[in-house]
Amino acid sequence: MARKESITIDMILDTAFNMVKESGIESVTARKVAAAAGCSTQPIFRVYKNMEELQKAVYDKTIGYFLEYYKAFEKKSNVPFTNLGLAYITFAREEKNYFKLLFVNGIVGGKSMYELLNGEDGNVVKEINLARTMGCSNPGHMFMKMWIFIHGAACMTLSGDFDLTDEETISLLEKSYESFARE
Repeated sequence: MARKESITIDMILDTAFNMVKESGIESVTARKVAAAAGCSTQPIFRVYKNMEELQKAVYDKTIGYFLEYYKAFEKKSNVPFTNLGLAYITFAREEKNYFKLLFVNGIVGGKSMYELLNGEDGNVVKEINLARTMGCSNPGHMFMKMWIFIHGAACMTLSGDFDLTDEETISLLEKSYESFARE
């Protein structure tokens, strides 16, 4: 009779995913994952051909996590790019290591920042269309201006240099949009 597998692919992936949350993608090594999962490295390499494959699986799971985070994020403004920006900045504050994995490190990668943000629901496209509806003559260019500002604020959050409240952040994002729209 074959021995029942007690360590599953889901257990390994969940363990690695939780390790990233706590310590970053750099912490995901075969020995550390095995220790955290309570097994040897053999089950890891039974389901993943190498650590890069496991890290890619963690990356993909993190993308799904971010997109669900954004979908559930309370929308507080009618100004284009404000809700997306606030969610992005808040994600950087609340989920630093996941944010770094997706939007800063570029270690595992595979998708552009635009692809990550847009997701299957067309998050960025919706914001660009909203800007167009509100009279923006070049909404793609507006997105680039806003995104440079939003990404900078999110990265400043990682270092503790951006500590505004949600209300202050919303106001800043809305005023930035209005300022860029006048150009």
